[in-house]
Amino acid sequence: MNGTHDRDVAGQASGVMEHPATINAGIIRELEAIVPGGVKTNVPLEQVSRWRVGGPARLVLQPRSAWQLQQVMTYVSRHQLPYVVLGSTSNLLFADEGIDVLVVQIGSALSGFQVEGARVRSEAGLWVPGFARQLALAGLTGAEHTCGIPGTLGGLICMNGGSQRKGIGDHLIDVVSVTPEGERRVRSRQECDFRYRHSVFQSLREIIVSARFRFRRAESCQSVRREMLGILAQRRRKFPRKLPNCGSVFVSDPAMYAEFGPPGAVIEQCGLKGSRVGGAMISPLHANFIVNHDHARALDILTLISLARCRVRDRTGYDMVAEVCYVSPCGDITPAHIKADELVAIGAAVTGSMKRS
Repeated sequence: MNGTHDRDVAGQASGVMEHPATINAGIIRELEAIVPGGVKTNVPLEQVSRWRVGGPARLVLQPRSAWQLQQVMTYVSRHQLPYVVLGSTSNLLFADEGIDVLVVQIGSALSGFQVEGARVRSEAGLWVPGFARQLALAGLTGAEHTCGIPGTLGGLICMNGGSQRKGIGDHLIDVVSVTPEGERRVRSRQECDFRYRHSVFQSLREIIVSARFRFRRAESCQSVRREMLGILAQRRRKFPRKLPNCGSVFVSDPAMYAEFGPPGAVIEQCGLKGSRVGGAMISPLHANFIVNHDHARALDILTLISLARCRVRDRTGYDMVAEVCYVSPCGDITPAHIKADELVAIGAAVTGSMKRS
């Protein structure tokens, strides 16, 4: 999600207007004039989603430059169009009904990359493993820990993502973003308020379009490559790769970690490895992953999220928080555990009503 929650983290911005305009043929034609060749209709989200889940997206825009994105957001603001911003969707769960509002997707059309000495400028749609590889080829070190993270660079920046307890914000010089009104903003690293898995962009409705970084010269390209290969080999051993998934479902809580261990280990201790609901399954390889085993629905995945949270709460007293977010048909982005709890509450209310009748 450029500017996504997650590793893409997945949509950093959504706009739900008080009196939203209705998407019609005239609006589609006007947007096609702003983004020639970058407008798609009725896109099956199951083909876009890393989980291979979700209904159709009514209208998807893929800007090819920061200027186009500014024009799009100016138009959206003027016409009060509700919208949601996505990246590579690696941390998102789409509704089975699809998305009815405008989708602005930041992807490969915005993936420029330039190196000047130890400084790098990159656009937000660049695939994170590709970003790490290009740095290695340039003989720069400092981003090896990102080489196996699925998602776009904008989402990585938004979440100050990384692995091995590291964050990409350590190497930022500044970040360029676009406001919901189409204005350009530049923020220094200090203004981005980078902390562990946190940045100021998580509380803003701005869209990250590019950033500048400063890295260190490596001893050799080969040394960087060796470290990256070691990280990738470790990920292959630990994580499921053959079935669609979004990566880690739950955030690691330091207090729970200290007392009981990481989410995957605790879910495993609860006996839930391999548990299935519909076409979704808690991975037998790593219990903090939910995989699409056989044409899973969003409802199946949300039910497993609720089950894991309930069992872990009973065992430890801790409420696990999902790093995955649910995207509703109207473009609202909600932590998946909140949506899962809503479904459980609705189910309990319906069951109680049936018993009373």
